[in-house]
Amino acid sequence: MSNQPPTIAELLLDQIVASAPQHARDTELAIEAHGLVKHFGDIHAVNGIDLRVRPGQVFGFLGQNGSGKTTTVRMLTTLLRPTEGSARVAGFDIYSQDRQVRRAIGVALQEAGLDILQTGRELLRLQSRLYNVPRGEIEARVSHLLEVVDLSEDADRRIGGYSGGMQRRLDLASALVHSPSIIFLDEPTTGLDPVSRQNLWDYIQRLNREDGVTFFLTTQYLEEADQLCDEIAILDAGAIVQQGTPDQLKATVSADVIYVQVDGDERAQQQAVSALLPLANVEDAQWDFNEGIAVYTKSGNDTLPLVVRSLDDQGLLFSNLRLARATLDDVFFKATGHRIEPGDQTGQPAQGAAS
Repeated sequence: MSNQPPTIAELLLDQIVASAPQHARDTELAIEAHGLVKHFGDIHAVNGIDLRVRPGQVFGFLGQNGSGKTTTVRMLTTLLRPTEGSARVAGFDIYSQDRQVRRAIGVALQEAGLDILQTGRELLRLQSRLYNVPRGEIEARVSHLLEVVDLSEDADRRIGGYSGGMQRRLDLASALVHSPSIIFLDEPTTGLDPVSRQNLWDYIQRLNREDGVTFFLTTQYLEEADQLCDEIAILDAGAIVQQGTPDQLKATVSADVIYVQVDGDERAQQQAVSALLPLANVEDAQWDFNEGIAVYTKSGNDTLPLVVRSLDDQGLLFSNLRLARATLDDVFFKATGHRIEPGDQTGQPAQGAAS
């Protein structure tokens, strides 16, 4: 068996001969993986991923850059051979039935492969024909997708004149033309403005609810994962470190979080953490380099005065005391020791985190 990913010619041939999409609901699981591993020389990009994604789910992979999200997607979509492990997508084995896998799925990766000499409309028409969309439905489908991704006014411009964000939106539309049963979206809203991002979220939810389409979504946007996903797996260093529904994950960090900035060096931070951990109702306390000390508690209102008194007793100066409800950001930080920062979305290491 060849270990080489498919060529462009093979991918086009698969699209041309593809018949009606094979629906994931005919199988017990839409996606199933056991012990997926991928090494690039000494770099261990993915370290034993296990997955069970039910048909009709929106399943989220949440992690910062370099956590293994894209590598996992490339293995599941047959674009990259695993070093170890096995997987089935839409009921098909990713090794021996890779062509059937590619016929059943839609894929939008981070790097859009678009012909810059075509117009946006021409590209979607071509994709529709390659995927055997009925000829009488092509124009209506193309127009609808262009509207969804807010490209109707630019549909007849050459793609080479599109901005990066516009090309990203067009790539998303091209993954949807054949109404696949499973859609892989690798950080789909990167580069989109808030209105286009919300439009895409609405479309994903509509496809999921009305057509039962399964989505496998990688993202660094915590709000996106919380709003869209039925289940979320948190990745760090190529491994799943926590998994569950958004509510289940948030329940693991108590109901409330108290943030407080303590003056001083790392020793002062550790002194504060040690003083706060034994307090009643405190389940955990960690030093977050960006946020200060995060105190996880079931009852923020009851614990807040105890925090103030304890820090005073230690002679520690503090500021910016605030109480908040637990979010996926807190879940991610507790599970990985990092936060994904809004804006640059690169993820920042927490320093001196105490478990």
